[in-house]
Amino acid sequence: MQITRQSEYAIRTMLELAKAKPGELVSTRVISERQDIPEDFLKKTVKLLVLADLVITQRGNSGGIRLARPADKITIADIITAVEGPIALNVCLLPGYQCPNKPDCIVSRELRRAQEAMLKELSRHTLADLVQ
Repeated sequence: MQITRQSEYAIRTMLELAKAKPGELVSTRVISERQDIPEDFLKKTVKLLVLADLVITQRGNSGGIRLARPADKITIADIITAVEGPIALNVCLLPGYQCPNKPDCIVSRELRRAQEAMLKELSRHTLADLVQ
């Protein structure tokens, strides 16, 4: 499994916002320049973060984006899920997926253990932890 460039950009964007003062708006232009992210691509990424209720946008001359909740309540797992959808090592581990082999599948059990360990690790630290 490999996260996409968009997830990487989303994580870097969220870390940039976590460094700002609570409630402070940061323009996409500033984030784009600081993080070397193409601004057009950043705007598409921000839309996904808005849909996941991770950021809030404000239009206008003094507009920008800010975290929708405190940095100590957002994890890397939250960000990746916002961009990629549910994190699953295999389709059989997606929520609601019905596989006839699931009850007896030893591969599925091993992948589930690996996925749970990965999710635990990605959820262990918040943005606030990472920017300190």
